[in-house]
Amino acid sequence: MSEESGTPDHPTGTTPGPRPEPIRFFGTTWVAHDNGYAARRAGVAVGSLLLAAAGCFVLRFAYEGLAIADVGKFVNLLVVVMFAICSALAFRRTWEGYARRHDPASVASMRGLMTIGFIGGLLAYFFRSLKEAPGEELHRKEYETARAQYEKRTSRRTGNPSRKKRKG
Repeated sequence: MSEESGTPDHPTGTTPGPRPEPIRFFGTTWVAHDNGYAARRAGVAVGSLLLAAAGCFVLRFAYEGLAIADVGKFVNLLVVVMFAICSALAFRRTWEGYARRHDPASVASMRGLMTIGFIGGLLAYFFRSLKEAPGEELHRKEYETARAQYEKRTSRRTGNPSRKKRKG
């Protein structure tokens, strides 16, 4: 969250304090649920479901390619199990990512698994968009915490402490 500073990034005519972090496809409409927020959620839900279906279609072609190559039942089963497990892990990891931020090192180490299990990630995105903008809960919590800290910092003192009357 960035704070008011009077720089070109933050003109002095805007509201002081932390600013909400934009979410992909939603910008900052998630704050007040305005400017087509509901339509964007519907579009994201439909889009992610269509992409997941297209991904399944592509995986079906890949499976048929393995069947044509006659690699054997064991390899076919291994490929199906690998995509199922990777998709389940990607779903869980993506879903957890909407409530808390992951460590950057673990994100880098899981990149391959998330790529293989892309269908699980897309399905998590679909199901989350039925409830809210994916990531909105995390961003809202961080934004409200930043606003509360800003209010606490700016309202801590009133007046000049050197003019304070001393008792005694």
